[in-house]
Amino acid sequence: MLPKSHYEAKKILCPVGMEYQKIHACHNDCILYRNQFAEMRNCPTCGVSCYKLNNGQSSDDATTNNSHPTKVCWYLPIIPWFKRMFANADDAKNLIWHVDGRIIDGLL
Repeated sequence: MLPKSHYEAKKILCPVGMEYQKIHACHNDCILYRNQFAEMRNCPTCGVSCYKLNNGQSSDDATTNNSHPTKVCWYLPIIPWFKRMFANADDAKNLIWHVDGRIIDGLL
């Protein structure tokens, strides 16, 4: 089941040491604002602003520190997950059974 709020998600991830990164995204799902697009204010594909606009605010004013991104993607790096899964020898043995213990007879 997915957590219902940001607070509940952090309550699950933080105690077990799972890292996450927040990446801003285009409102129309064109690009992620990272790497070469990290400093951009508008999407190069559709031209939509990266930030939410308040009433009476122009798109140039939306880049102040009080602005919020229109869409945020949570990225969970895979390497810490694998390290945690393979940390216990018994769990690691169960995770690689398909390579070591499976009978390869050409059938599923």
